[in-house]
Amino acid sequence: MTTDLISDMLTRIRNASLAKHSFTQVKYNKLSLAILRVLLAENYIQGFTIGEKEKKPIIRVFLKYKGWWIKKSFFSTLKRISKPGNRVFCGYKQFEKNIDVLSYQQGTAIVSTSSGVMSHLKAKKLRKGGELLCYVG
Repeated sequence: MTTDLISDMLTRIRNASLAKHSFTQVKYNKLSLAILRVLLAENYIQGFTIGEKEKKPIIRVFLKYKGWWIKKSFFSTLKRISKPGNRVFCGYKQFEKNIDVLSYQQGTAIVSTSSGVMSHLKAKKLRKGGELLCYVG
């Protein structure tokens, strides 16, 4: 059993995207659902539904691709930043210092703030810092 459900979810999405699957299933928890809402708002995934499999709640994530014949994913990198053994916190001014690629305006960092889980752009606009959960680019 995995103890880090966020990295498990990101790995399942990354592997399904590389294998050109239309959807993948991940375990349900509130933080994974909040991360998927941010990915949907930033147009990295097509959508998701919540269902049950053998009386356990699951989330079915529908992936989004560029092109209709040769499928190319909307993201190339899906990386976990803050891990259970090494939490990474920063203020809204230090997002670019902790993730080098953000200084080139490429990709999106997902941040857990006191106002909820949001993208780093929205957190910067609201002037909220927090825990850097993952990076999508």
